Amino acid sequence: MPLTRNSAEAFGVLTICLVALLILLGLVCIGYLFYLRSHVLRQGFVQVNYFTGPWIIRITFILFTIWWGFGEIVRLNFLRRQGRVLNALNLKRQENICKCYIVLNLGFAEPCIFLTVVYLLRAPLQNMDTGILRKKWSGKTAGYVLLYCLPVFVLQLIIILIGPELLKDRREWPPYFTRAATPVMQDSDNIALCTYPLLNTIIIGLFVTFFTAYLFWLGRQILNLVINEGLQKRVYRLIFSVSSFLPLRVLLLGLYILSKPGEFLFEALAFSAFLVLLCCVGICICILVRCPVADCLALENLHDLEARRRLVVDDQNDTVSLMANQRNSDASSRPGSISLRTFEQDATAAGALMEPSLFFLNRDAMPPG
Repeated sequence: MPLTRNSAEAFGVLTICLVALLILLGLVCIGYLFYLRSHVLRQGFVQVNYFTGPWIIRITFILFTIWWGFGEIVRLNFLRRQGRVLNALNLKRQENICKCYIVLNLGFAEPCIFLTVVYLLRAPLQNMDTGILRKKWSGKTAGYVLLYCLPVFVLQLIIILIGPELLKDRREWPPYFTRAATPVMQDSDNIALCTYPLLNTIIIGLFVTFFTAYLFWLGRQILNLVINEGLQKRVYRLIFSVSSFLPLRVLLLGLYILSKPGEFLFEALAFSAFLVLLCCVGICICILVRCPVADCLALENLHDLEARRRLVVDDQNDTVSLMANQRNSDASSRPGSISLRTFEQDATAAGALMEPSLFFLNRDAMPPG
């Protein structure tokens, strides 16, 4: 079915809006990370440092997702219509942009996103002294991510640059195996639509297969250490979303060969593949970035509440001691003995006055003098 102008406009506008929401979510999380980091360093909460250790890798993960989002915008047919940004470029440059999109997104951004998720999940399993509290941990982790991404990047680059020339004389190989862009005529204008070469999709599919298998093994180790039911649900949610969304995306990218570029089915498959990975990335950001920040802030509040509770208890003990000393001095100054029952009643009354402050104490409240 031919792609109508309204369909192309709808897919393009919706993609740009979703990427904008993803970028906004990422920037908000980066702001929370900087706020938490500065607050921890200023207040000196050593216990929270273990949870804020991989803050640089979390920011790197968000930057990879933003990079991927911009790449998804560049591939849109929406930008290649008359009067749009990419329409001013000639056909050859549009094809080069599509090739860069395949190499930088499928060969770099997506593998880096998957590998960063793995390292963020492995962080709690490492030793406190040799793991995320070390100053060099973030740098080494970023280096490992780039190193393990390099084979996929090189293979994608080779297929894009050399693949069409190698398969040029072999007619048994259809062009969709290595073709990254297809010239079509739309609105009396010749433009190049980005496609997904099947060989490149197979490579990213093999990478996703190994990644999913390792994620299951890693998740099993994490679940053996989790003692909180809420954290256990997070791990299950993360593993389920990643292990289901990523293979589904690869399947949708592989099904594009059933349609031709410029048709409604092709754009629908491309948008569905984008939407699947967008949901996966959004869930990963919420679980691996936002939730740890919220937990650290809650832990800090508990730490503050515990400090204030101790001040209240100490003040209560001082009050009881002063009352006891006062009664002892009164008893020693006149004949007779102190009434133990009267002392207990006064102590109980003091405790009753202090007890509500333990439950309703807030950040701005001060213990009574």
